[in-house]
Amino acid sequence: MPKLTFSLDDASVQTLRRIAARCRKPQSQIVREAIETYAAREDVLSAEDRDRLLGVLRRIRQRPATRSAAAVREELQEIRRSRRTGWSRPAR
Repeated sequence: MPKLTFSLDDASVQTLRRIAARCRKPQSQIVREAIETYAAREDVLSAEDRDRLLGVLRRIRQRPATRSAAAVREELQEIRRSRRTGWSRPAR
């Protein structure tokens, strides 16, 4: 296993030591687990991507409705019915 040298601020070192003592694990293992947790969040959107997508949603919401509320309710009811019957297509 490679050995690395890096610097941490005092607060991070205190936190690392406290967590290691509480979990009864070596500090290096705590750092490895923290890196694994951080890497697992890669699918989380960046702030820029989130803001861009929220802007798209805002623009979509500002568009006028293309169908009445009754038509939307009817379509949702049909979807729910089809889910209960195993997604079979209605007879035409």
